Amino acid sequence: MLPYRPALSRMLPYVPGEQPPPGKYIKLNTNENPYPPPPAVVEAIQKAATGPLNRYPDPMATAFRRAAADALGLPGPEWVLAGNGSDEILTMLVRGFVGEGQKLRLPYPSYILYRTLADIQGATWQQTSFVDDWQLPAAFGQADNDLRLVLIPNPNSPSGTLVDKDDLESIAQGLPCPLIIDEAYVDFASDDPAQFGKGCIELVQKHENVMITRTLSKSYGLAGIRFGFLIAQPSVVAELTKIKDSYNCDALAIAAATAAMSSQDWLRDVVTRMNQTRGRMHVELAKMGFDVTPSHANFVWCRHPDGGHQRIYETLKKAQVLIRYMDFPDWGDGLRISVGTDEQIDACLALIRRSI
Repeated sequence: MLPYRPALSRMLPYVPGEQPPPGKYIKLNTNENPYPPPPAVVEAIQKAATGPLNRYPDPMATAFRRAAADALGLPGPEWVLAGNGSDEILTMLVRGFVGEGQKLRLPYPSYILYRTLADIQGATWQQTSFVDDWQLPAAFGQADNDLRLVLIPNPNSPSGTLVDKDDLESIAQGLPCPLIIDEAYVDFASDDPAQFGKGCIELVQKHENVMITRTLSKSYGLAGIRFGFLIAQPSVVAELTKIKDSYNCDALAIAAATAAMSSQDWLRDVVTRMNQTRGRMHVELAKMGFDVTPSHANFVWCRHPDGGHQRIYETLKKAQVLIRYMDFPDWGDGLRISVGTDEQIDACLALIRRSI
């Protein structure tokens, strides 16, 4: 047997959502955007494809960083670090702050990849369960000198719930380590135009130990491109740049991401449409007797008092409609359904009605 690192031999792999062949399924299981990306993205990719692809891309994705800083009201591009999806950014953060045998903290249930990244490092992870209404208990913010990193998805998955920004600031101020706020779904979090996309950027500007990860896979419709980024104070970005691969974002992805970030009017229109569909999903599922958690993301989490969640999932899959069945030990199971087009959601809801 080959001499793999003990941490690798012990760990279980992260299992992504099902990806069937294109065109055969209604896909509501991995929180992708059901709408095509901004037209400017396709134009940018086509233009980049005629460029010097025999040359390495800009190692720092400068054009994207400038566009992101402009769109998000940051002081400058030095507050942004680009990555091959936000998963790469999360990997860099764990590698940068957590060594073998050291500890990170995360809420439960949440994004399982956090645990996988700790396992890869040979680190330990400490889970703290959400309490009623998906709020964090006071124990989550307790100081621990052995902690090296704390991660909070906000909005959370699978629940779609938010932790209040003031509560996050209190947690950050009491920690001896960085607080990473994973804002993959933040563009769906508020219907207030004045707050659109702001999330916890204010906390990053106030506190060196607060950092935000974001992705273009959800609201911007670029899951197939793989592009994410970190928002952090410039000194943090400079230090983490030492870890990233030399050319971690390819030329086509940089062009696509820059065009997407410059398409804020398109983004607001699509998010508004998806949030309206999400509201209708909540109402219709509640009429069927589901307990539906109010969502601030592009999916809903629901549980039926009679159970049968896995059976419903399997029935829909046979009809070529994919949703996500999730079972969390010591917590319970349920269904996470991504927001699709209105036509896709109508088909999904009709099948669920016949399944319960």
